[in-house]
Amino acid sequence: MAANNRAREKSFVFNFLDRNAVAVATIGDSIFYFGELGMQEVESAKLMTETLENEGFSVERGISGFPTGFCASYGSGDPVIALHTEYDANPNNSQVSGETEQKNITPYGPGHCEGHNCNAAVMVSGAIAAKCAIKKFGLKGTLKVFGAPGEEQLISRPYYVRDGWFDDVDVAIHDHIGGDMGTVYGLTHSAAVSAYFTFHGETAHASTAPWRARDALDGVVLMDMGMAQFREHMEPEMRAHRVIKDGGDQPNTIPARATVWWTFRAPTAEGARIVFEQGKKIAEGAALMSNTEVEIEVMSAVWPVRTNQGLAEVIQNNLELVGVPEWTVDEQAFARKLQEAANVHAEGLRTEIKPLLGPTEQRTPSNDCGDVSWKVPMGRVGFPSNVPNVPFHHWAGGAALATTIAHKGSVAGAKALAGAVVDLLSDPTLVQRAKKTFAEEIGEVIYKPLIPERQKPPVDLNREMMETFRQPMSAHYIQEKPRFN
Repeated sequence: MAANNRAREKSFVFNFLDRNAVAVATIGDSIFYFGELGMQEVESAKLMTETLENEGFSVERGISGFPTGFCASYGSGDPVIALHTEYDANPNNSQVSGETEQKNITPYGPGHCEGHNCNAAVMVSGAIAAKCAIKKFGLKGTLKVFGAPGEEQLISRPYYVRDGWFDDVDVAIHDHIGGDMGTVYGLTHSAAVSAYFTFHGETAHASTAPWRARDALDGVVLMDMGMAQFREHMEPEMRAHRVIKDGGDQPNTIPARATVWWTFRAPTAEGARIVFEQGKKIAEGAALMSNTEVEIEVMSAVWPVRTNQGLAEVIQNNLELVGVPEWTVDEQAFARKLQEAANVHAEGLRTEIKPLLGPTEQRTPSNDCGDVSWKVPMGRVGFPSNVPNVPFHHWAGGAALATTIAHKGSVAGAKALAGAVVDLLSDPTLVQRAKKTFAEEIGEVIYKPLIPERQKPPVDLNREMMETFRQPMSAHYIQEKPRFN
């Protein structure tokens, strides 16, 4: 480790996490086997909050109306540093870890196919290591750890920001899994608005008196046709995609109710709002054509993600101090075999830190941490707990998530996260630089939440699906609890 004026504190947190590698892995593996969908992360949130509470954090559960959301705090005074991440899985992606071919743990069940289980392990473990450094070395400041449900549906953090949970925060750090160890600054993700469009009509027998009906499914189909025509006129970076949530009950009864769930994306918050407004007009036109009524319910609305240059520099320094894990021959062979099975470039696991990149190129995916990133300076720790090039939201994205690759990458990510926190607590000039570069980055933009002021979280989202699979999935739960020493 390179010498600096915080070498003692850094050595302490790095050694702490090496010593507690089993506990780090236990958190990640436990959440992997919970495999809980967004808004239903009951066991995942319980494990994290109890672990943080056992380590001396004060925990507030159910924040902003999210039963599986939380804020855990430690320390006092300034600076206030927020750590935040997600821990939800995806439907129909139950994959046995360590297998290089598609194999369900629970047939057709939900599962982690990106690595949010590792995100949670890094956040909780890094926070505990930083807490221990605060206590041992008398560091001044407050650590706040936010659990963010339902990231795959882009839900929780805009509510947290809207409701004031980040009002006293000076800087924030998000961690996220990948195939690389690195960080960036600049605009990284797009804004999005996600909404249900429910058409209401009137039933009739489809064969004997269809003329009596007002077909709600016709409204959904006509909206789809209208959106297809609108796509020709969308700007290249804009996106619109959907699933039909309710298309009726049986073909001989014309449905009186049908629902389609659309997500609209654009590089800016205003752009996403514009696409959404056009979607609303198309829905209203579809309702007129089908002689139905349409009800529109916003599910989520997020700003684009931007990461801060000042924090990126702090994080990059710690990534370089930590270094990429030493991969074994077997781990490299597994990675290449998985890459071949997924039909992607079979390069194996990467062995070098990515250089600091910025300003980076904005991409079309979204993340609900975007709202945090316009409220306060935000950095991101990227850690290598998954295999490079494998697609997320695909069985191959889940194949490494409870292996030694995931375990080693999570320890490395937690070290970089804890090291960055130590730096920010120890050196006020780093926080000042983050705030200065943040002011330059956002310029004249004034943040205002896209979600309606009085909107409440969709707490029942995914409940029925999770209840269907929870019992068979519970047979695979890990009984061991994480213990740090």
